[in-house]
Amino acid sequence: MKEKLTIALVAHDNRKADMVDWARFNAEYLSRHNLVCTGTTGSLIKKAFDEMGVEASVLCMNSGPMGGDAEIAAMVVRHEVDLAVFLVDDLNPQPHEADIQMLLRQCRLHNVPIACNRISADLMISSPLWTDENYTPAKQNYVHFER
Repeated sequence: MKEKLTIALVAHDNRKADMVDWARFNAEYLSRHNLVCTGTTGSLIKKAFDEMGVEASVLCMNSGPMGGDAEIAAMVVRHEVDLAVFLVDDLNPQPHEADIQMLLRQCRLHNVPIACNRISADLMISSPLWTDENYTPAKQNYVHFER
């Protein structure tokens, strides 16, 4: 499909440490791609990579509550994101729940793979389909099926 991906990284406050740990673990892979993050998450990942001596393209949007989730959702709609990793805090309510649901929905509608936990993120980034030149994702089909 593609050699260089645009990967969106988003994490709620109680999941940011988990996201940074995941990004550190996968720094070699992630550094070969373009990363777009919500503000605080991106700043933390940049700092972690700097401490490791890893150079990476990290574009920071606004923080989630200030519209960062919506900015990334718009990128999904414009087909500017290939993969999203969104570590959601399912144990605490979020003041911007509508934006969160919009990002998740747009990924589903526009056929963008979205990982919501570390194991699914690891499985997605390690898929050989990313570099398989013969693989083309099937188009979404929303035609009503009649029985």
